[in-house]
Amino acid sequence: MSGPQIYQALRDIKLTTVRKAISDACYDRSALQTFGWFAFDLLLYIALMVGVFSSDPWWAKLLFGVGAGCAVAFMFVWAHDAAHGALFESEWTAEILGTALMLPSLNMYRLWCHGHNRVHHGFTSLTPVDWIWRPLTPQAYALLPWHRKVVYRLERTPYGCALHYLLKVWWPGMVMYRPEKGSRERLGYNVHKVITTVFAVLLIGAAYRWGGGILGVFAGVVLPFIIFNYFIALFVYLHHTHPEVPFFDHRPEWSNTIGQVYCSIVWRCSKLSELLVHNIMIHVPHHVEPRIPFYRLKAAYRDLQKDYGPYLHEYRFRWLTVWRIFRQCKLYDFESKKWYSFREARMIRAA
Repeated sequence: MSGPQIYQALRDIKLTTVRKAISDACYDRSALQTFGWFAFDLLLYIALMVGVFSSDPWWAKLLFGVGAGCAVAFMFVWAHDAAHGALFESEWTAEILGTALMLPSLNMYRLWCHGHNRVHHGFTSLTPVDWIWRPLTPQAYALLPWHRKVVYRLERTPYGCALHYLLKVWWPGMVMYRPEKGSRERLGYNVHKVITTVFAVLLIGAAYRWGGGILGVFAGVVLPFIIFNYFIALFVYLHHTHPEVPFFDHRPEWSNTIGQVYCSIVWRCSKLSELLVHNIMIHVPHHVEPRIPFYRLKAAYRDLQKDYGPYLHEYRFRWLTVWRIFRQCKLYDFESKKWYSFREARMIRAA
């Protein structure tokens, strides 16, 4: 089927109908797996931070800092599932433990939930609402001042993509976000800002005092933060960006089923990688039903393949494939649903 035929077919299917393809067993929570992975992620992070604090050679501190950044990403995925209500019946339990594992990434649990759960999951790939990896058209890019063009170019590279999460999500969506006066959520947002700020100050102070001064702060705070931002930006980019996957700028063209099923992508990795990142790259079933625990996503994906296989995008994770996607997916024509590289866009404008 062509793109328009696929969109029309999926618009006629309600997301609740798609969810019926997933067996009830995929919703079962396992306390052993939930708390087992919580302990593993947390202890791995603590062990690596001890390495940062206790090692003397500068290269060892940096090496442990890189490892700590990976552990921060693993913890964040666990917290992400808790925030979706996938791991606990109690919202308070989810918030307390989710906040604990989200703090090392310096993300603010409730503010992150607002942007991710409501906006990104509610309007996946509908660009007037969902700003995550929103592409520019060739015309819009041409009108940018030079410095914003530089940032946009850096964001859409496999080595500079962390800038996107920092500049489009973390800074405006959490650090600088101000809820409307009178909002009942205002107090909760501010409390989580204070909690994260206190944690950051204490972590910086401890790294400076016992981790070796400025080098300790860089290896124990700055470097893990950079590594985490790289992971989260790359993962989310690959979840929804590919030459064959569309974005929409008109609501009538889009539907929730199109966004969750057709505009989400599954990336298969090695068994070890999938374990460590808690199956976050098996992304379609998570978007279809966020309440499925990460350790049930593979089973849920097999269920979806039976009924909706032709609408699913699956690829094998290879760096060459990632590089090709970044090289092609620079600018987007929403009318033709076509991606352009910067070179192709220049040729079109010249013609």
